[in-house]
Amino acid sequence: MPSTNQSIVVNQSVQTVWDAIKDFHDMSWSANVITKCDPVGDKPGNEPGAQRVLNDAFHETLIEVSGDNHLIRHSIDNGPPPVSPDDVSNYVGEIRLTSEGDNTTLVEWSSSWDSTSEDAVEFCQGIYVALLGDHAGSLN
Repeated sequence: MPSTNQSIVVNQSVQTVWDAIKDFHDMSWSANVITKCDPVGDKPGNEPGAQRVLNDAFHETLIEVSGDNHLIRHSIDNGPPPVSPDDVSNYVGEIRLTSEGDNTTLVEWSSSWDSTSEDAVEFCQGIYVALLGDHAGSLN
């Protein structure tokens, strides 16, 4: 099962970081990478089952959101190669925040999926590194 794991330390409290990312329909914290986030359906961005389309390409569903644990899990349901349904299945991404002190937060973004190819590893790694870098820049 291919997977990726990225992390970054942000010089903000865990609550400040959580407030920035907790709404699945709001990607303004990474405006340099995600230029368009369209909610799909009627579920709000803080409710499991909420769906979105990022940059007219990535169709995603919120699986779990926990304010107590500062955790978001989502799936990629459709996207371009190498994360298209023909390339991967059972894709689950997870964002987890951990307080490292009053004004320091560890942001971890991991993902795993089923595939016979490793092509999506480099692709996803690059996207998540860019998202985390943009996120840190918007908060620091």
